[in-house]
Amino acid sequence: MANLYWKVKTYLEANGKTEDEIINRNVILENVGDGDVIKTWNVSGVSQPNDSQLTSTNTLATKNSNNEIIKNTRRMAYGNMGEQLDEIYKDIDAWKARIKKIKDDNPKE
Repeated sequence: MANLYWKVKTYLEANGKTEDEIINRNVILENVGDGDVIKTWNVSGVSQPNDSQLTSTNTLATKNSNNEIIKNTRRMAYGNMGEQLDEIYKDIDAWKARIKKIKDDNPKE
């Protein structure tokens, strides 16, 4: 199950907005001890979601959250760009095989 951040992000995107609403503090989430809540909602043209609307985003929000974890796992496994370029120069086939294994071991949903 996705956390509130991912549900809100998914709700915003479904309504033509972006994560920038959270980054720019038009939406502020706060942990009140037993979970996160929406503390502030100042999104122009989009009303604050109710629990039912947030629940309806859960499947896509969970998928997006999981794919972000996979993306970060892959990024770490790939190594830095300079090392990759050196590896490509020395043996492009070995580089391709290594990248394919990383992707196969960390599939997106």
